[in-house]
Amino acid sequence: MEQLGSRNLDPLAVGRVIGDVLDEFTKSVSLKVSYSSKEVSNGVELKPSQVANQPRVDIGGTDLREFYTLVMVDPDAPSPSVPSLREYLHWMVSDIPATTGATFGKELLCYESPRPTVGIHRFVFVLFRQLGRQTVYAPELRQNFSTKDFAELYNLGAPVAAVYFNCQKATGSGGRRI
Repeated sequence: MEQLGSRNLDPLAVGRVIGDVLDEFTKSVSLKVSYSSKEVSNGVELKPSQVANQPRVDIGGTDLREFYTLVMVDPDAPSPSVPSLREYLHWMVSDIPATTGATFGKELLCYESPRPTVGIHRFVFVLFRQLGRQTVYAPELRQNFSTKDFAELYNLGAPVAAVYFNCQKATGSGGRRI
């Protein structure tokens, strides 16, 4: 049993991303996700208005001949207590060259902004190294996606990086409805 004071307490495990979405893995590539000027760090809370537009995603790596796939999922859809749509796929980009960003890849599923209706949802970005270009395809449906099964289907192996944020329905009274 891991103690709370442990210096190696992985925030992905604390947030149950390890287990619900991913198996344990070792990060080997840098992944930076930013909404406007706000960088995503594990467990940070962002408002739906802050994540309405597609984020900037920068990835590391050293070999320009390597390509990556990025997926963004919500394992808490439609509700954290009853995640019957787990995982809901919000975004998928493949063929991202190392040392660049998602804009240099091929968008397989366009970005769908998070709009949780009940509870606090986790939104997880997962980066995989591809075996080659044009070796990954989008699923037919966004709901009930499985990051683990997807990785197995396309021989992607373990993730090379992941980061997540929390988001919940904006609260407030009055005002106009959008």
